[in-house]
Amino acid sequence: MDGRARLIDVTGEKPEAPETWPSVIIRREEIEGEIERLADEARPDNGVRSVNLVHPLATAPGLGLAPGIDARIEVLKPGESTVVRRSNGASVTMNIRGEGHARIGGKTIDFVERDVWNTPSMHPVVYTNHGSDLQARLTFSNRPMLEKLMVFYAEQADAIGEEENWFRSLKEGSAGPRAKDSAPIVPIDDGAFLMPYEHLVDPDTVTNEALVWPWRVVEPKLANVRMIGDGYTGRRLYILYNPATERRNGTTHSFFASIASYPGGIVDRPHRHSSAAINYWFGGSGRSTVSGDKLEWKAGDLMLSAPGWAIHNHASGPDGFYSLTIQDHPLMIAQESLIWQETMKDPIKNLGTQIGFQTNIAEFAHS
Repeated sequence: MDGRARLIDVTGEKPEAPETWPSVIIRREEIEGEIERLADEARPDNGVRSVNLVHPLATAPGLGLAPGIDARIEVLKPGESTVVRRSNGASVTMNIRGEGHARIGGKTIDFVERDVWNTPSMHPVVYTNHGSDLQARLTFSNRPMLEKLMVFYAEQADAIGEEENWFRSLKEGSAGPRAKDSAPIVPIDDGAFLMPYEHLVDPDTVTNEALVWPWRVVEPKLANVRMIGDGYTGRRLYILYNPATERRNGTTHSFFASIASYPGGIVDRPHRHSSAAINYWFGGSGRSTVSGDKLEWKAGDLMLSAPGWAIHNHASGPDGFYSLTIQDHPLMIAQESLIWQETMKDPIKNLGTQIGFQTNIAEFAHS
């Protein structure tokens, strides 16, 4: 590299449709095989046996199943624990085998199969397997996006005292006045402001902690969406909502996790959105049509089911399905880049800056 910037003439450049990665499915058998392979490995020093499930078109830095989202399997044998780790990434995890507990930011979460929880940025986390079976967790994070930006930061504690300092630092607040209290924001014309440096380095905080959505609580609630009658124009799911994400409607600030429950024989309408979606189908079976390609899946399969801006829809098999969907919708809202087309006859809308699409849920509210 000669150190000089490239100057590229783009005079008269015309807009082009964005490129999309093709969908890819990682089958249940392959996932189960990786769990057993990881369990056969000697325990590493930090206790982390893990495999990253990477799309064939992904390039380093930032290897993910979608361009900004990775999917990793971590395995612990009975009686094992990891060391305490933290990073500036945020993640959502579903436990897919066994049981255990996690200490995340000083909060302890006991979990069994199909429980879901989030790990906020820079929260120290340690996992323990106190059961008799292997523990296998499927974790999705925004690490690939941070690695592409060359700002991903991660570390692990080397001593008990260091671990406790990490947990303690999350609870430390500022007592007394803050510097920005003496640095007022200055209004100028048309609603604009000048903001002093003190606000830049000490923004107001929103409490964000680890939350858990236990399957024993979530499963009965899913009957509410599974039983919506034929002719419903929305999708049968609940977002696992973290109030710290506010209007971004997320589980983390980068993406939401949703759990869908469909009866048999439902075919959704084709639609598209700039946010990418990854589905873990953990019950039933069905098919998806993505950019014209038909793909069949079953319980235990993991799929990049909606590459950003690809036209797609899903259909349930005879017994319906359950799925966990990870979608970088909140990140797109924060960037004002969440474009969405609910059907291919609808206009393209910028969700979060325009009033969005409406379903006919009122017709079913009292049925």
